[in-house]
Amino acid sequence: MNFSSFDEMQKAVVIVGSSLHPLNKIAATIFGTDKERHPYSLSKTNFWPEAIKKTIGLDKKIGNSSGTIHAETAAILAAPYTYGASLCVTDPFCPNCAKNIAEAGIRTIYIDHKGFNKDFAERRGTHFTNMSMQICERAGINVYELNRKEKKLSPIIEIPESFTPPEDSPVEIERVSGANEDVFRALIALKLETHKGRKFAVALAKNKRGDIFGLTARAHPAIGYRMDTDIEEITHPEGKYSFMQEPVNRLLMNAPRHGLKIVNGLFFCSQLPTAREQVNMVGAGFSEVLVRNISQARDDWAFHAMKQLMKAEILMFGEY
Repeated sequence: MNFSSFDEMQKAVVIVGSSLHPLNKIAATIFGTDKERHPYSLSKTNFWPEAIKKTIGLDKKIGNSSGTIHAETAAILAAPYTYGASLCVTDPFCPNCAKNIAEAGIRTIYIDHKGFNKDFAERRGTHFTNMSMQICERAGINVYELNRKEKKLSPIIEIPESFTPPEDSPVEIERVSGANEDVFRALIALKLETHKGRKFAVALAKNKRGDIFGLTARAHPAIGYRMDTDIEEITHPEGKYSFMQEPVNRLLMNAPRHGLKIVNGLFFCSQLPTAREQVNMVGAGFSEVLVRNISQARDDWAFHAMKQLMKAEILMFGEY
């Protein structure tokens, strides 16, 4: 099946008005083929997970994070297989979404030309230019401005087909014997020794055939960045954003990158996930997470988020 980027963008435009966000209504369509080469296309808006919407509300932050799942991330989480896929977005995307898009292995992004005149683009255009586009370029992602009426694509970034971004800390994926507590805890024990003193996350996931895999990810800069050569750029981000990709987000994006679904209840973090990671976990359908050092986190907002989500019985935290 040959997809038309103009038709796929139209799907996002059709649903964008259904977003509940009062100010920033954004939609994305992801399209490609699954691991069996079956074509797929699905569209998502930015949204509040049902549990957050019902018990905490639309007007409260979770820690320092909004309670919404961004449309780009929502589309990736729902997709069967994202490596080499394409993404149509109604608006320029934030650096956090750029990191997730890169981690998921998206090859090409199309942005609706009208999105560049919207409020978010005007308010945060420097973040898009100085960080989102840098992340895409480093990760080898093509980016185009798409004009539906004129049927025109204007290149923002074009990457040679032969380019492969460096990954000096890829997510570890290994076959395991089953999706149960014993296998999970044995894998955690092994990774605690391997990644001693590092921030990392572990999960069990399954493919369509029911094969089980262990996934392990360290915190690391976005794909294409290296700690040994890019430390100056990594340590001088733009405003509130960071070039670092947290381990939970890496696992959430790498599962669809490899055609896998993470098993609820079999998710581990060496320390408390950030507020944004916690919201993304809820948006991905998770209700439990095991934490090694629940008193350690990147910042105090993670503890605020944990308290809110536990009080509402949305995401429960256990100590390993």
